[in-house]
Amino acid sequence: MTTTPASDTLTGTGKEASPAAAEKAGAPDSETELAARVRLAVLRLSRRLRQQVAGGVTATQVSALATVERLGSPTLGELAASERVRPPSMTKIVVGLEEAGLVSRQVDALDRRVARVMLTTEGRRVVQRSRSLRTAYLARRLRRLSEAERASLGELVRLLELLVEEP
Repeated sequence: MTTTPASDTLTGTGKEASPAAAEKAGAPDSETELAARVRLAVLRLSRRLRQQVAGGVTATQVSALATVERLGSPTLGELAASERVRPPSMTKIVVGLEEAGLVSRQVDALDRRVARVMLTTEGRRVVQRSRSLRTAYLARRLRRLSEAERASLGELVRLLELLVEEP
């Protein structure tokens, strides 16, 4: 396993950390190094899971579909904010999803200037299929682990859930 140099771990700039800063950080298993390793592992796993999508759609499109499902019937602005993209970018994504028959836009009953994005039946199928593919990918990877490793991972998941709970 490759470890991150102390300079990157401690300063994040690639510059060499001072000896005092390196000593203050402690042993290689310091909180800072552990945080960096957890961050990297979570990012790499997330990237691999995002690659597991149903045919014909991109990871970005699946993310938008899942967000529409979660929010119900968001406006383009709400969807863009939730996905952390600019409204013109979200408009392009939604147009592609609309052309693929995965979403429809409907005029808001209370404010006819506002359009709401809704999943179609096929859009729901794509979201569910992508979730199934991601779960199956992870299940295949987990089968490679020993029973003891899977038990340890179960404990790790509990700890990760504690980390992501709201303060």
